[in-house]
Amino acid sequence: MTKMPTMFWSGETLSEQLKTLIEPFLPERVDCAAYTLAIGPEIYVSPSDQTADPATITIRKLSEGAAFTIPPGQFAFLLTEEIVSVPADCLAFISIRAKIKFRGLVNVSGFHVDPGYCGQLTFAVFNAGPVPIRLKRGQEVFLIWYASLDRETTFKKDGRVKKGIDPEIVTSVAGELQSFASLLTRIKDVDKALGDRVHAIEKEQVFFRVIGTIALGIMIALAGNWLMGKFHRQPAPARQATSTGQAPKQ
Repeated sequence: MTKMPTMFWSGETLSEQLKTLIEPFLPERVDCAAYTLAIGPEIYVSPSDQTADPATITIRKLSEGAAFTIPPGQFAFLLTEEIVSVPADCLAFISIRAKIKFRGLVNVSGFHVDPGYCGQLTFAVFNAGPVPIRLKRGQEVFLIWYASLDRETTFKKDGRVKKGIDPEIVTSVAGELQSFASLLTRIKDVDKALGDRVHAIEKEQVFFRVIGTIALGIMIALAGNWLMGKFHRQPAPARQATSTGQAPKQ
């Protein structure tokens, strides 16, 4: 390979050099000073609160053109279709295309590819937007730039070809992730349930107040009737003797 000066590769240089560094290489994928990479045959999307059993979610195989969705607040691993090689005297940089970023998809993985690396690239992404992001296999989503080092380095990867998403990185993030949207929904559900319960308690209190008022009225009425009956049943008091000392007539 021709030695390059220390700089980023131009579109012309990419067109010349990537024929042997990216498989498959398509000349029309050269985008200014970058090359566009597509979504490949494997993905992993973290389970949301809508997932029946989060423990069953694993790496998913995609057929040609198959679509998938990354819900808001969820994490995913996306594999490139292409096998990428980085020479020992180069360093590559990776990102997501702007029009996909504007939809809320954020690259949270590394932003470079080491000298000597060879294989498919795994992008760790996060949907920071408010709506689901729908993608499909073969869609041009990623960008890669190449830059020449000042010399060929011995500090490089071993060159073994890496394919597929590593199951170990999936295991480390497996399990349900709570997005802000799902947490907000749960808060609203709890708030509604609490409001309904408070309303039910208030209705019960009104009911018991009415019953209590009626019962108190009945009790007062019964007590009044009892007192009146007792008053009428009392015998008349004995007549007192007169001041002359004569006993009252029998």
